[in-house]
Amino acid sequence: MNTLFKSVYTPESAIRHPIKLLREMFRDLLASRELAWRLFVRDVSARYRQSFLGYLWAFLPPIVGTFTFVLLNRSGILNVGNMPLPYPAYVMIGTLLWQVFADAINSPIKAVTAAKTMLAKINFPREAILISGMLEVLFNFTIRLVLLITIFICYGIVPPMTMPLALIGVFAIFCLGFMIGIILTPIGLLYTDIGQALSMVLSFWMLFTPVVYTPPTTGILAQLTLLNPVSPLIVTTREWLAIGTASNLLPALIVFLVTIVLLFVGWLLYRLAMPILVERMGG
Repeated sequence: MNTLFKSVYTPESAIRHPIKLLREMFRDLLASRELAWRLFVRDVSARYRQSFLGYLWAFLPPIVGTFTFVLLNRSGILNVGNMPLPYPAYVMIGTLLWQVFADAINSPIKAVTAAKTMLAKINFPREAILISGMLEVLFNFTIRLVLLITIFICYGIVPPMTMPLALIGVFAIFCLGFMIGIILTPIGLLYTDIGQALSMVLSFWMLFTPVVYTPPTTGILAQLTLLNPVSPLIVTTREWLAIGTASNLLPALIVFLVTIVLLFVGWLLYRLAMPILVERMGG
């Protein structure tokens, strides 16, 4: 038996009825699971089927990034001092974690922009697009775990007891990036400059994140690192993953809790903005 769903648009803002709005948000989130999976499978298949290198593209960014900084370190251009891990392993782990953050920021804007035509013509839960983007980020990270395993084997790193906690850290890094991305999405749909500027902003942002160096304790870089919300998450997750300590646990926990709140706020803004943006795209 087919069920017919109807959307009724009124001039009254949905925010005037918060309970109803929340109920509809979670209802659509559950209803979008199957469509999100189909969109994810379609997008991933199309991306790698039409590429000569295929799944190698998932490995290239962290490999190239690690090779570059290892080369700079060995040539004496980059002096990182004493490291708790072999430098190539330290950089590879940091780069993999940073890539999760960068992919998560870009995911909502890319997914919604790619679905513009479908949004303007078909009525479906808009959360499906976001979930599809989430799945793609997690898929890429899963593939890149091969690099992590290879690094652990090559450098004889024994996984500490805290290693399972690293999954919580990865989830926190993903949530932080996705929160920023979903807040930027409505603006990014109106102005393509946002999506184009993100790559430059992320490249600059990475310089103030302890991805390829240990967190400094003095100087302006130490202050910038302290104010950087990504820093405690990457430091804590890397330590859980390969060292067995957690020197930035409290700042990481604070960032994670704030991120969860702002992620819900971002979802709410996305929900309220999408009908207006879809109408504008349809026009």
